[in-house]
Amino acid sequence: MMKPSLCSETPRMLSYALVLVVAFAASCAAPRLQTHLGAPTSAALYPDHILTEDGYRLPLRVWLPAGRPRALVLALHGFNDYRRSFEETGAFLAARGIALYTYDQRGFGETIGTGGWFGAQRLSQDTHLAACLIRERHPGIRLYLLGESMGGAVALLTLAAFPDTPVDGVVLMAPAVWGRATMPWIQRGMLWLVAHTIPQVRLTGRDLNIRATDDEAAIKRLREDPLVIKDARVEVLWGLTDLMDQALATPPPAHLPVLILYGEQDQIIPKYPTCRWLAIRPDSPDHRVLIYPRGWHMLTRDLQRETVLADLAAWLHNPSAQLPSGAEIKGRLPGFCEAFAPL
Repeated sequence: MMKPSLCSETPRMLSYALVLVVAFAASCAAPRLQTHLGAPTSAALYPDHILTEDGYRLPLRVWLPAGRPRALVLALHGFNDYRRSFEETGAFLAARGIALYTYDQRGFGETIGTGGWFGAQRLSQDTHLAACLIRERHPGIRLYLLGESMGGAVALLTLAAFPDTPVDGVVLMAPAVWGRATMPWIQRGMLWLVAHTIPQVRLTGRDLNIRATDDEAAIKRLREDPLVIKDARVEVLWGLTDLMDQALATPPPAHLPVLILYGEQDQIIPKYPTCRWLAIRPDSPDHRVLIYPRGWHMLTRDLQRETVLADLAAWLHNPSAQLPSGAEIKGRLPGFCEAFAPL
């Protein structure tokens, strides 16, 4: 038998070398959770921030109506965003008698450790604490939890982990439920490889040509806002994906009124994971789903936002009221979910 030449063995040797390099790198690097080693203190709600029990400051923004609020909203922003994302929503609701509270979640906006990932459990603890503090500030007024994108996933996990969270209902706008089970295998594989070899590398997503809204003015504001994070370390994306894994498997709470909003033009959270998640929701008359054919991911910041905001305000005033847009779907799933049957 002819002995293989060195040249013929080179590709195989390179493959073995690559495997060894990856294995060595994986043993030296892994996604990390950001931590805060603050001194324990009494949690408190201040005009411009929430002080958590571990001494962490969550910058706060509040929109209050002229008189006593008819309802309260605690709003959670999306990934790489911060409290300013609810500027138009807060003003719109305050003009209609509804107060809105929103804060920068850990790792975003003006918080300590911006750009890091503190984990789903810590984000949920902060949400539960914020709801308790707002309830103490406004006893006897209905309080609703609202989550956009990543904030929607945090809202879901908060209500699952802390069922005593003192809210009277929840609004989920394009919740981030794009878990690994609904991702192509190559996407899952590449995410694992990079997260466990070079987790500190930063990605921007600019080359993907994905839009969150059709409002060019809103895009310009996001691009020019220094507090909006423009990239993310891979280890943070790994943590976000862990969060979405859990959210995909977490149905909205059966015992609360729930409003789910989604735009058919959404390029951030695809239809398939959204349909998978909608399929596990409880069959409750208090759970309502609205699908906007011209709606994008940032439903309250796209060109038809006033339609969405009018529905939101009407529901917050009365969760059983007829909503003005007529976008509510009847039945278990929207029509576009038929393309994924069986889910």
